[in-house]
Parts: sequence; C-alpha cells; structure tokens
Amino acid sequence: MLPARTFNNAESHAMSEKKRLHTRDHSRDSGGLRYVYPVVSRRAGGVSIGINLNPNDACNWRCVYCQVPELKRGSAPDIDRKVLEDELKCFLEDVLKSDFFERYGVDPEYRHLRDIAISGNGEPTSARGFAEIIDLIGSVMADYDLVPRLNLVLISNGSLIHQESVRQGLMRLARLGGEIWFKLDCVTDEGLTRINNAAISVARVRENLRISSVLCRTWVQTCVFGFKGEIMSAHERQAYLDFLRGAKQPDNLLKGVLLYTLARPSQQPESSQLTAADPEWMQEFSHEIEALGLEVKVSS
Repeated sequence: MLPARTFNNAESHAMSEKKRLHTRDHSRDSGGLRYVYPVVSRRAGGVSIGINLNPNDACNWRCVYCQVPELKRGSAPDIDRKVLEDELKCFLEDVLKSDFFERYGVDPEYRHLRDIAISGNGEPTSARGFAEIIDLIGSVMADYDLVPRLNLVLISNGSLIHQESVRQGLMRLARLGGEIWFKLDCVTDEGLTRINNAAISVARVRENLRISSVLCRTWVQTCVFGFKGEIMSAHERQAYLDFLRGAKQPDNLLKGVLLYTLARPSQQPESSQLTAADPEWMQEFSHEIEALGLEVKVSS
C-alpha cells in the first residue's frame, strides 16, 4: 500500500464530516468530496465506493424513477483527473482502516467492501476521455493491490457503447476484471419513451448490449415498479423475455439479470405515480428469466 498522503484542511474537514450509511440513502455528497462517495448497496451486498462522473446532474436519459434532484439533459463535464485520483486514494485509505464501518454506522450485514462503482448523477460513459479515466482508476486500484481482489463496476444505460472511446473503456475495464451493469428496464419503443425518456431504438439497445457482452462481463440491470398502477404490462413482459432469450449467446459474457425495485423516492415529476413492486411478483418474474438459462439476483 502507498504511504498515506497529506490532505489540505478542506479535504480533511470533508472526510471528518461522517454520517450514517444505509441502503435508503445514496447521496453523492456523503463523503464530502467532488467525485468519490460511499454507499451501502443492496445489489452489491455491502459498501460500494462510488465514482460520480456527472457532478453537474446531467444525463442523456430521464428515467421516471431517477433520484437525482434537478436532473437536466446533457453530458458529463470535463473531469479533473488529478482531483479524482487524489479523492480515490483519500477514500481508499479511509475505507481500508479497520474502524471505517463503525464510524459510518454501517449495519453489520453490510460491513464488507464490495466494489468500486462508476455511476453517479448521469450517464458516466458520456465523460470525455472515458477510457483514460478507467486507466486512472485501475492504476489507483493497483497501487493499493486491489486488482483483481476488488470488483470494478460500470453502471450505465448502455446508450453510448457503440462509440469507440466507450468500447475502448470497456476493454480496459475487462482487463481489470471488471463488469458492466447495463440498464434494461423495457425493450419496446413505447416503454423506452415512457420509462426512460430515451431517444434510442430497441435495435440500438440490442446491438449495444451485444457489444457490451462481447467485450466485458455484463449484467442486465432492471428496475421493476408500478407506474400508474401497472407493473410491466403483459406485452412488455413478454417482449423483455424474448429480448433476453435472443441476447444470451454461447460466445458472449452476459451473466444474468440484477432485478430490483424502488427503495428511495424518485425526484422526477412522475414520483407520485410510482410504487415498489411486490416481492412475490419479482420472484415469479425472476423464475421466468432463470428459465432462459440466466442467473438472476433479486433486490427488493
């Protein structure tokens, strides 16, 4: 491990302002830093070190369940890589201390460091120099002997994967032993518009998932919930299953589905029309997906 570096007064104050971490709060400012923050992740089953490449709260989609307040359309801003590097080192030095979980008040069942997750308040692959950012994160992880001991996860809506810079980033992610969580809430043009407010075709989603699962270990990440009283119409449900049936191929790295529902309030105008899915509904749906030969991990 590298020797501990010295931080300025502002950084030290930010790191000392601790608050309790739990699954109901994924605030990006919980560590007091610009890009790096800790969360307790239900899907990861422990503490995840988040990297927010969209501190400007800008995304190319506007999902109705998004928890980012004042979300706006756009791309990630230019990333100050020196600040990102320093913050990641700072936080790794803190989280690897034996008393971290107690200081943050993490519930005992979540007292495990599970991953570093590139996510945040928008689509992270929209960041300029995305592939080089992956290299930077990998270099810091190597400095702390965390490759491949700690998983590196990219949480993405997958919409930009066909771009060369993003493909390069996925190849570098794969070399670090990482994986992508590819958002797939619906697979009809109507559903993509209604749920994700996304200007993307189903054909493009299908091709981008193919690219992702060829280049890097990939999990489909699906949020199921009630919208205006209905949880995924019969038409949408069948379309989703048919889509996955065609997506799993012998030569790709599509591992399975991360199935989850709402745990925190949406900050979008549709918030009052959304309800969490019933656990029994989710289990029934998960069995249908498993019948396709895919692993399913359910987080209610």
